[in-house]
Amino acid sequence: MADNINNNPSSGGNTGLAFIVGAVVVVLAVIAYFVFVRGGAPETKKVEVDVKLPEVSAPQVPGTGN
Repeated sequence: MADNINNNPSSGGNTGLAFIVGAVVVVLAVIAYFVFVRGGAPETKKVEVDVKLPEVSAPQVPGTGN
């Protein structure tokens, strides 16, 4: 009697991996499009911020005099 033995593993796990790799390739292609075709990152503007606050003194501790 010969048993019907299937030594071929199923390829269901490879399909999920192929889908993930394909999605990564598509995302990288979209990023490359925006970087190379549209000229890279937008120009940055020089912004100078000067914050001047009034000097605030701490309140006197009770019992020290003044």
